[in-house]
Amino acid sequence: MAETPRLRRAGADDAAKLALLGQATFLTAFAHDHPGDALVAHCTDQHSESRYAAWAVDPATALWIIETPLGAPIGYAMMTEPELDVPVPPGGLELKRIYALTGWQNAGLGRRLVEAVIEEARARGANRLYLCVYEVNVAARRFYERFGFARIGTQKFMVGDTAFTDHIMARDI
Repeated sequence: MAETPRLRRAGADDAAKLALLGQATFLTAFAHDHPGDALVAHCTDQHSESRYAAWAVDPATALWIIETPLGAPIGYAMMTEPELDVPVPPGGLELKRIYALTGWQNAGLGRRLVEAVIEEARARGANRLYLCVYEVNVAARRFYERFGFARIGTQKFMVGDTAFTDHIMARDI
């Protein structure tokens, strides 16, 4: 029987792995309808090793990584203070990023990551957890709905000069 991939909190020494995962998963998720040069520029900037290293030492941010038994990174999640286009009362946190490599999707990694984020949000005393999901990603919206998230609004997400619409979802903790 194969060993289960390991979920753990990520630190600054994981920044290179997180940047690689962030770029790979973002490209895979959005290459079908995002402009190429802007998509690459977005990944280079928003998924840089230096950004993940800074987030890893920011006490307001929490990062998780899932690795194979051999140590290859295959999924991750990030929770932060909310940055949303809807009013957010005190006590909320945002599941900012959650991705798994395509070959590892539907293997329970997303569930494990969401459960880890919810557990940490509770430990921090949060009363609500928010997230954004691309409006055309029906499978992801259904995945979050299984955890009790419901749509509460929309916001624009820019990749270069192109705007995309995200659904803002939330659930009580």
